[in-house]
Amino acid sequence: MRANLARNSFCDMATADTVRWDTLTLLPHRFPLLLVDRITGVEPGRRATGVKAVTGNEWSTIGTSGGGGAYAMPHLLVVEALAQLSAAVLVTLLEGNEGAIGYFLGLSNVRFRGVARPGDMLELSIELRQFRRGVCKTHGVARVGRCDVVRADLTTIIRAADARERAALG
Repeated sequence: MRANLARNSFCDMATADTVRWDTLTLLPHRFPLLLVDRITGVEPGRRATGVKAVTGNEWSTIGTSGGGGAYAMPHLLVVEALAQLSAAVLVTLLEGNEGAIGYFLGLSNVRFRGVARPGDMLELSIELRQFRRGVCKTHGVARVGRCDVVRADLTTIIRAADARERAALG
C-alpha cells in the first residue's frame, strides 16, 4: 500500500457535519488494484470504515475457488483492502505533513475465517492501535454480514516524500 497522505486533497467538506472521502484522490491505486469501493466513515485519528462489493467478473475472483467449488475473493486481497483503508486513518494523524507517503510494512495475528464470494458486500473496518515516530499499528476486520472473513494487525510506516516521489504522485 502506498498512499499520498496530503490531507485536504481527498477530503471534500460538503457541509460542516458531512464529509465525503474520495478514494481515488487518497490512494494512487486505480482499477483493478483499487480494492476499496467507498469509505463510509472516518473518526479522525481513531478508525475508518469502508465497503468493497465483490463481483464475479473481477480478475481476482476468476479462476479462484474458495472452498466448496464456488469462486471467492482471495484472503490476501482482503488484507490489501484493509491496508488501503488504513490510509484514511493515517492521513488524519498528519497535520502539516503535506506529501508524506505511507508504506505498508507488515502483518501479524492474521486470521482467515470465512470467504467473500461474488455478490457479497465486504464491510471493512480499521482501528488505530498505536502511532509512534512514524510507525503506525492498526487492527483491521473484514466482514460479510456478521461473519468475519479476515482479522489482522497491520503495520505501516510514514515517511516524507522526496521530490521525485511527489512528482510521481501528482
